Amino acid sequence: MDTTRLLRLGELALPGFVVGLIAGAVAGGLAGIVGQPAGWALVSMLALGLPLALLGGGYGVLVARRKVRIGAFAPAALFWLAGFPLARLTHEALTHLVLTGEPRLPADVLGFLAYQGIISAGFAIGFLWLHERIAPRWWRRIASRNPDAAQIYSAYATYAKQVYDQRQARRRSRAKATTQQR
Repeated sequence: MDTTRLLRLGELALPGFVVGLIAGAVAGGLAGIVGQPAGWALVSMLALGLPLALLGGGYGVLVARRKVRIGAFAPAALFWLAGFPLARLTHEALTHLVLTGEPRLPADVLGFLAYQGIISAGFAIGFLWLHERIAPRWWRRIASRNPDAAQIYSAYATYAKQVYDQRQARRRSRAKATTQQR
């Protein structure tokens, strides 16, 4: 793969990467709020933020390559059903490694992964919401130099117009039904 193509792919992945980093920053901030030392909070932020950022970037590429449907929750939920538990397992192992010098997995790895799988739906909701706010604006901004971004932005604009038109049609239908009832 040539460097131009790789850079374009990186540009497509950037919004998801940033959303993952934001999630890590939130985790670090929460660790600090509950009284963990600043160093521990920083380790938590990086040990969770980097895996989530890499996975988020991968999700962004899947969206841009149209492997994931725009605006759909189910594909995001399935992606994070696998990705979030792996990111959390990495977080646990790296945090323990940095803080104690020894890598260690949770005592009940399967139970840990199952629980993380359950809460992954909540993470998927937040990730998708934030990604849907950031990515289209970013892709519009780089569309002039990245043809892949131009294509996915065009698809987003078409999708947004369809959603808007459907919402307007429902409003007109409700208004008409209300008028007829009077």
